[in-house]
Amino acid sequence: MGTSETGNMLGEFLRARRHLVHPQDVGVRTTGIRRVPGLRREEVAMLAGISADYYLRLEQGRDRTPSTQVLDALADALGLDEDGAAHLRQLARPKSRRRTRPRTGKVPASIRQLVQTLTVPAFVQNKYMDVLAANPLAVALSPQLAPGSNRLLTLFTDPESRRLHPDWEEGTADVVAQLRALIGGGTDDRRLAELVGELSLSSDRFRRLWARHDIRGRRSATTRLNHPQVGELTLHRDKLAVTGTDDLVMVVYHAEPGTPSAHALALLGSMTTPEHHRTAPHSAVGSTRPTGPARSVENEHRPHD
Repeated sequence: MGTSETGNMLGEFLRARRHLVHPQDVGVRTTGIRRVPGLRREEVAMLAGISADYYLRLEQGRDRTPSTQVLDALADALGLDEDGAAHLRQLARPKSRRRTRPRTGKVPASIRQLVQTLTVPAFVQNKYMDVLAANPLAVALSPQLAPGSNRLLTLFTDPESRRLHPDWEEGTADVVAQLRALIGGGTDDRRLAELVGELSLSSDRFRRLWARHDIRGRRSATTRLNHPQVGELTLHRDKLAVTGTDDLVMVVYHAEPGTPSAHALALLGSMTTPEHHRTAPHSAVGSTRPTGPARSVENEHRPHD
C-alpha cells in the first residue's frame, strides 16, 4: 500500500472526509437506505454551494485547481478544523519542490550534544518517526525510543506499547494524523510508501486510521505512561523543530515541578546515572537517591491494568 495509488491526494482526502460526516450533524435529511457512509457527493456539493458535477471532477482528479473560495466552502461543508482546512489547501496548492538552501536529514553534532546534556528524556526523530538520537533517560523511559527504532512500528506492532501507554487508542490516532500532516501532498515518497505498506499489513488499526485522512498539526501535549519501575507518569511532551534540517524535531518530556511525576522521573534519572555518580555523597544526589522516597513513589504510582 503506497501513499496514493492514483496520485489524486486531493480527491482521496475529500472522499475520506465526506464518509466521516453524519448527514444529521450538518442538517441533511435522509430517507430510505443509504449505500454509502457519511455524505453523498451531491450533498457535499449542496453544502458547499457548488455544482455536483464540479465536485465530482474534484474528487475524481479531473479538476485540481479549485479557488480559495471553493476550498473554504468545502472545508466548512466537511466540518474540517484549522489543521484539516490547511491540509486541504496544501493538497490543492502543493509547494514547489525547489529549496532556497540545502537541508539535511542528519542530526547536527550540536543537537546530539544538547540531547545528551539534558536532564530530562529527549530524543530526535525525522518525519517518518525514526529515532535518530536519544539520551539514556529517554531510553530508560521507553526502550522504544532507542536510536534506530521507528516509533510508528513499535507503537502499532509491539505488545509492550499498550502496557506502556494507557491512552494507546488516543495516542495511535494522534500519531497517524500527525504523520498525514507532516507528509502533506507528497505522493512519490518511497520511504513513506514502504512504511505505510508495512504498517498496513501488520496492523488493522493503522490501516483504519490511515484511511480516515485525519490531520493534526505538531503541537505540545500531555501524555501518560505506565512505567514498569516507577509507575504512572504524567508528562509534558514538547516538539522543537531542528532548524536547517529536513523536518527533524527534538522531542522533550518533562514533568510539572513538585508533582509525583516529577519525583518519579527524578528517580528514573537516578537509576540511569552511572554508578560512580549514584554513589556520590548525599549533597550531590539530593532527593533522587533510590531510598525512602522511592518506596513512596512506587506506592503512589501503580500502573493501571
